Amino acid sequence: MKAAVFHQPGGPEVLVTAEVATPEPAAGQIRVRVRAAGVQAYDTAVREGWSPPGQTIVLPQIVGNDFSGTVDALGEGVTGFSVGDEVLGWALLSCYAEYLVVSVDQVVAKPAGMSWEAAGAFSASAQTAHTALEALEVGANDTFLVHAAAGGVGTVAVQLAKLRGATVIGTASERNHDYLRELGAIPVVYGEGLVDRVRELAPQGVTVALDAIGGSALDDSVELVKDRNRIATLVDFGRTEELGVRAVFSQRSQDRLAELTALYAEDKLRIEVSRTFPLEQAADAHRQIETGHARGKIVVTVA
Repeated sequence: MKAAVFHQPGGPEVLVTAEVATPEPAAGQIRVRVRAAGVQAYDTAVREGWSPPGQTIVLPQIVGNDFSGTVDALGEGVTGFSVGDEVLGWALLSCYAEYLVVSVDQVVAKPAGMSWEAAGAFSASAQTAHTALEALEVGANDTFLVHAAAGGVGTVAVQLAKLRGATVIGTASERNHDYLRELGAIPVVYGEGLVDRVRELAPQGVTVALDAIGGSALDDSVELVKDRNRIATLVDFGRTEELGVRAVFSQRSQDRLAELTALYAEDKLRIEVSRTFPLEQAADAHRQIETGHARGKIVVTVA
């Protein structure tokens, strides 16, 4: 099968298309013919040489953790899925490929009205945002500040917080402000002077914050939110102890993913796919996400 792999760590240029062995499903697994795979900063970090905890990098290494596709084969003992079923889920370091194998407890049915691209991009951002809102206990009485609100996680965090009844303020570049208004957030330009701009928008104060940028965004959150236990970062983990804020890591589960796909099927949640790249251009997908300016999600498609 074809897959996007790197033979040595490095920049986007090391990610190339190669022929690799097609995997076979073991007991409790299914094989999926991949249609789309979401692109994340996690993927670019692995390509650059980072080894995720508990994962072994074996060169040449496939990347990609989220996928959509069609069930192609069943391992021994598998029930609940049939060949031909349309599914989405997560499978670490294997998704930029024509086929992958995955445990059945990491897969759910793809909603009928969901595009392959949106489905391929869904799992990571949706489950990370959901994990964060649960950890922060965001509710109807909150004014919630979301940094990088137009990004993949931010897009979902805004919508889930609105469903919980919170008032949401989202930081983004001005070109994304109309987009945030569509999601139900009050947009604000990020950067110098953010604290003052947020205080003008929320004179009653901000009660909870989610940081997906790090650096000054986390500093601004500390200045704006009194209870530091209600400030979470998804990226700036080295400063959490110093600042007394929370680090949030996505807690993925089949039940969580099923709950989120149900919201999508009920038109209560949307996923923004700003650009797609074919498998052969996976390196360009990495270049795009590394600009830091992508709205929503970048997706690799597999013909």
